[in-house]
Amino acid sequence: MQIRHAERDEYGSRTAMPHVLLLCEYPTLHGGERSMLATLDAVRRAGFSVTAAAPPDGPLAEVLRKRDVELLPFVCHDAREKRLPQDRLREQLANLIGNCGPDLLHSNSLAMGRLAGPVAAKLRLPSIAHLRDIVGLSRQAIADLNRNTRLLAVSRATRQFHVARGLSDEKTWVLYNGVDLDQFHPRPKSGYLHRELDLPPEAMLVGTIGQISLRKGQDVLGRAAVMLAERLPQLHYLIVGRRYSEKDESRRFEAQLRDVAIGPLAGRFHLLGTRNDVDRLLAELTLLVHPARQEPLGRVLLEAAASGVPIVATDVGGTGEIFPTPKKGPGLICRNGPEGASHKLNLVPFSARLVPADDAEALAGAIAALISNDAMRAQLAAAARRRTEEAFDANRAAAGLVEHYRQVVDEDIAQRMRKVEQIKERTGPGPVTLKRKVMGRRP
Repeated sequence: MQIRHAERDEYGSRTAMPHVLLLCEYPTLHGGERSMLATLDAVRRAGFSVTAAAPPDGPLAEVLRKRDVELLPFVCHDAREKRLPQDRLREQLANLIGNCGPDLLHSNSLAMGRLAGPVAAKLRLPSIAHLRDIVGLSRQAIADLNRNTRLLAVSRATRQFHVARGLSDEKTWVLYNGVDLDQFHPRPKSGYLHRELDLPPEAMLVGTIGQISLRKGQDVLGRAAVMLAERLPQLHYLIVGRRYSEKDESRRFEAQLRDVAIGPLAGRFHLLGTRNDVDRLLAELTLLVHPARQEPLGRVLLEAAASGVPIVATDVGGTGEIFPTPKKGPGLICRNGPEGASHKLNLVPFSARLVPADDAEALAGAIAALISNDAMRAQLAAAARRRTEEAFDANRAAAGLVEHYRQVVDEDIAQRMRKVEQIKERTGPGPVTLKRKVMGRRP
């Protein structure tokens, strides 16, 4: 592959459109990759050229090539999926940056932000790192992340978590992910999943979508489903996603789910694996359940809300920012519980039903309440769609990202201009090569 070498002016700034290098660790298409791809076209329309450094094979590489994005091979794991040493990866990244000469490095994940921070700082390259996880970090990891120019957290909860543990308050901003409202929109049920799974027409589909893992909490849904097995025999549960971790605990976790599928819910608990039809699949669901134990800003929640699907989710991480609790709102009379007792649920104008994490009983109660009330589901679905239109449109997210790009690049140029002027004041006009050397600009 032929590498571009950027043309630059005397300040070391690019004379053509600014060039962004996107750094991605995995070859897969999960929430972080899909969120990045949702902004890509708008970033390029705004005048930025984009190159991706990512694994050269896999679903992500396929999509990037189809969208005519230059792809530079960057591999973080060996053939046994073991991560390569950090020093080796940083050397690889520094060489790649030296060859392609970007104006801005954007790490698409927390792990890549940690990897890139010291490299970008040493090369005096402006850098942005996306924080898409709420996980504990070592002091060294925090220090590495703080060497980036700017940090973008996907929710206030994500920002608060990391800043409280030492991440730079000044550098860390919140930028919500966005969803394509044209791709994900309300549509009538077609029945294709009923036909695919050979289900009776009266079957109601309750789905959960995400990587099979302890963090996503599919086991809690399994326990809730068992509680509702006799009471709501018309419910079928769809588990969409696969396990990626090869750890023993992850294997055991998946085995537990398969036990549910052959136990009391045999024939009603369907493990569907990875699907490429999520936008169509969502329309077939009666209810989307997201039982995660932690969630910075669940992409599937944005997609389901945009699709007009009523949602039950755990109140963790940034989920409450997607579906905020109104201070006041009209109640809704419904029947719930084994005795069918009437009571008032203050759910409207709520846009989703939120429950505590790791509470199968509360999850079962929320599912039962919504399954038994068509009007409640319709109102929640409409409110969820409105919420995505107001706050989570992909165009809005892209505009925010472009503004961050411009601010970081412009500030870098301004700093370089100030340094050049300072040099001129001390030494008088000098050759461009001297300025570039002093500025530490990439070749």
